[in-house]
Amino acid sequence: MSSRHSLLEVHVLGSTADTAMPEKEYLRESPRDLPTIEYLRARMAEGWKLVTLEWERSGEAPSNAPPAWVEEIPYGLQISADCQRLVENPSETQVIVAALDMIVEDHPISHVADELNRLGYTTREGRPWTMTMLFDLLPRMIQVGPRVFSSMQWITRRLHVPRGA
Repeated sequence: MSSRHSLLEVHVLGSTADTAMPEKEYLRESPRDLPTIEYLRARMAEGWKLVTLEWERSGEAPSNAPPAWVEEIPYGLQISADCQRLVENPSETQVIVAALDMIVEDHPISHVADELNRLGYTTREGRPWTMTMLFDLLPRMIQVGPRVFSSMQWITRRLHVPRGA
């Protein structure tokens, strides 16, 4: 055994008194660092077959590791000032209401995108709206729709906005 390994365990399974060779042997080593290709070849020359690699880490993950769960903040919301919850993003909510208004009026998605761009609205990334982006936003519009449609702002807006405008 090389000095690179601190622990060597050999387990023999299935040997009996009248057989010279065991049916299976298992070798478990605890390396201090990565084994070299020469070491692996020597083990294979002795008849061993690499079956598994086992990794262990103690403590917390390194800070450069990506977070375990990353989820985009839903459109129309933002992180609160105290970083404890999500709150309404007024400018994004305004885009959702404008888009919903046009969709309720049965305008095609292409018209909705063009109109949002004409009104100066842009995406979170600062890009002009496209039909694809609006189509991706539809599930969010469906999610917030009941809250928007029941709000006094929507009811007042619908009373003052002539149909087809």
